[in-house]
Formats: sequence, C-alpha cells, structure tokens
Amino acid sequence: MNAQTVLGMGQEALLLLIMVSAPVLGVILLVGLVVSLFQALTQINEATLSFVPKLIAAMVVFAVAGPWMLSTLVDYLRRTIESIPTLVT
Repeated sequence: MNAQTVLGMGQEALLLLIMVSAPVLGVILLVGLVVSLFQALTQINEATLSFVPKLIAAMVVFAVAGPWMLSTLVDYLRRTIESIPTLVT
C-alpha cells in the first residue's frame, strides 16, 4: 500500500462524509435561519423555540433520507472491506 492509495481512500471517505451529512445539515441550517428570522421579527427569545423545530426537521430528514444514507455507507464499507486483500500485498 503506497501513499497515493491511502490518500485516495481518505479523500473518498471525506467526500462520502460530506455527501451523507449534507441533507441533514442543510435542512437544519435552513430551519435555524427561518426560526431565527421569526424570533427577530417577533422579539420572542425562547430557547426551545429554536431547538424543537431543528430536532423535528432532523428527524424528518433522517426518516426520508435515512435509507439512502445507510445504503451509501454500507456500500462504502463493503468496498473498503473487500479491497483489503488487494491492499495487503
């Protein structure tokens, strides 16, 4: 195993991490922005008002995109484990 192989595997892992986490982080960011705008307009500074919608949005995203995220991660793990014999030699 040479340095190029290790860097390639690391790059693939980081890209997969970004791709799998992007839907959840994007939706939570959008919900947080909308809630913050609502709080600024109404001058309601309640901590739970910003937490609960983000939690609900994250649960919805996991329910919708969870199977895709899981299958993507399982495929990556399967490829990585199957490539171990070729990397050892």
